[in-house]
Amino acid sequence: MQSKQSSSTDFRTLVTATLSVRNGARAISFYKEAFGAVELHRVDGPDGTIVAQLSVSGAEFWVADESPDHSNFSPESLGGCSVRMLLIAEDPDAVCNRAVAAGATEVVPCGEAHGWRLGRVLDPFGHHWEIGRCWPSPAAHSEPS
Repeated sequence: MQSKQSSSTDFRTLVTATLSVRNGARAISFYKEAFGAVELHRVDGPDGTIVAQLSVSGAEFWVADESPDHSNFSPESLGGCSVRMLLIAEDPDAVCNRAVAAGATEVVPCGEAHGWRLGRVLDPFGHHWEIGRCWPSPAAHSEPS
């Protein structure tokens, strides 16, 4: 049997992250304050758990309260996390500073590395965020010969 696939050119395949946290409501507030996130969608469970879709300047991700019954654990439960988020921003220094002011911990201060302006913070829920911007190479600024 052949599966029916859409031939629509309007469809775009995406990969997005869901960050598992222990306190979804507090995490959503943090991401709004730290990164200027906007809530796009939210489902509040009868037990107080939350799943929400957030956007930072069009870059979308999800936040969900951990659910051990579904093998969905937060970094706090696991003792660390296996994925770093990379937030590409126009002004990485300003975003890192804003995140720290909102309660994140600076892991690596912003600096130049491999053609990037890049820093890393640890959010209060155990997720590492690399915040950076790729700078054009010096050759990109030279006049063509």
